Amino acid sequence: MVSAGCGEASPSARGSASPSPSPSSSAASPSRSPAVRPSASAAPTASAEAGGSSDSAERRAERTLAGMSVEEKVGQLMMVPLFSGDDPSSIRSMIADDHVGSVLLIGNWSDGVAGVSKASSALQGYSPKGRGLLICADQEGGQVQHLKGPGFSDIPSAVEQGRMTVDALRGSARTWGGQLKAAGVNVDLAPVADTVASASRKWNAPIGALDRDFGLSAVDNGRHAAAFVNGMHDAGVMAVVKHFPGLGAVSGNTDFTADGITDRTTTLDAGAGGQVEGFRQALVAGPDMVMMSLATYDAIDGTQPAAFSSRIVNGYLRSTLRYRGVVTSDSMSAEAVGSVPTDQLGVRFVSAGGDLICIGDGNDVDPILRGLLERAERDPSFARQVDQAALRVLTLKARAGLV
Repeated sequence: MVSAGCGEASPSARGSASPSPSPSSSAASPSRSPAVRPSASAAPTASAEAGGSSDSAERRAERTLAGMSVEEKVGQLMMVPLFSGDDPSSIRSMIADDHVGSVLLIGNWSDGVAGVSKASSALQGYSPKGRGLLICADQEGGQVQHLKGPGFSDIPSAVEQGRMTVDALRGSARTWGGQLKAAGVNVDLAPVADTVASASRKWNAPIGALDRDFGLSAVDNGRHAAAFVNGMHDAGVMAVVKHFPGLGAVSGNTDFTADGITDRTTTLDAGAGGQVEGFRQALVAGPDMVMMSLATYDAIDGTQPAAFSSRIVNGYLRSTLRYRGVVTSDSMSAEAVGSVPTDQLGVRFVSAGGDLICIGDGNDVDPILRGLLERAERDPSFARQVDQAALRVLTLKARAGLV
């Protein structure tokens, strides 16, 4: 099994002594694409569970934010790892004292729904009343399925899922989502909406070589991603479309290398049928989060990885595609960003318009937290960005009944 999405940096990426995660990061006949509607930030089922409209959820989130210290706000922007085999109490202080608001279950969890449910319940017990945790897992299928054992299906690879009709895939995703919900996991860091651009799938290490895409055209890949999102929503589980604007045209896996991770062909011209069209299609389903890639895109912003590019996050994803949900990062413990000082990783992501910082190495949590706090305390403009990001995370939580 390979780990993916967030939490996939190799243990050596920043000198971590963590148990070895098994990480890796992150296509259908052409047809005319429909217009994309503004994307909601949470599933209808999540709103229903919260017992109110999206407006009331936002008001609850605003009231919660108003009562928070800057330390608590920054904590809401953090997703920290809990590795299989580690006791939940090992990160209790991060949740109770550092106010961390999200946890990623990573590694080979093999004790089934009952074992994961026990860990999830313990984690939720560490969070303050009225501020529930986002508990996340990578359950894409195939080589990327972290939670296994009694009660969890063996999920087929995305390529196999791509051979299903969209209705069949939605039904299967509803089943897989129900298993996650029973285990106390409320966010699936899936589906992958990337489209492999090379004739040789093995050349594309992060996606094609691992069969993590649906194996179709960008349009149909996006439609299958939307079906997966809808199925998760049917089960009351949040879904994350990744890795925007696509990892299908790079040879290197951003988790493990800084080489071969510059995309020289992808553009933001959806009409050309490129990777971004798959994301446009997937956004129709209103995914709860979009995960940013750590590759660099020469034809869009060749100066920095997508996760650090305001042009891509704010200028295109939020403004052009009108996405209003939470923007999360791929693992900030990845080798792709290994040259960036650890305490500046979160600062650069939030400055670009990001919200939720995914961290794959527990040793990176403190410096990232410290960097955010130090910047927020001396820079009023950045403090406002922290407020905006925390509000988006809290609004998502309110719609899911966690706030």
